Amino acid sequence: MCCLLIVLGLLGPRVAFLATWLFSTRVAVAFSGEFWLPALGLVFLPWTALFYVFAYAPIAGVSSLGWVFVAIGFALDIATYSSRAAQRRFYTSA
Repeated sequence: MCCLLIVLGLLGPRVAFLATWLFSTRVAVAFSGEFWLPALGLVFLPWTALFYVFAYAPIAGVSSLGWVFVAIGFALDIATYSSRAAQRRFYTSA
């Protein structure tokens, strides 16, 4: 069960971001039509990139409340990476 939660935590935001990128124009608008920045976000910081895309408004950019959500996404990314390292330490020491 724990491995399933780790896999969902790792793949869930990537699948959601990739679906948003493929089936919507929000990613192209949020990242000004660039390719590399959203691709790096997809690989390394998927929660942050996903929250940035949803917080971005085409005319105003990201509001202050939007930056709070982006920070929450960043915290989720850090938590995902740190929980994976903690799981690795726990299972190798036991």
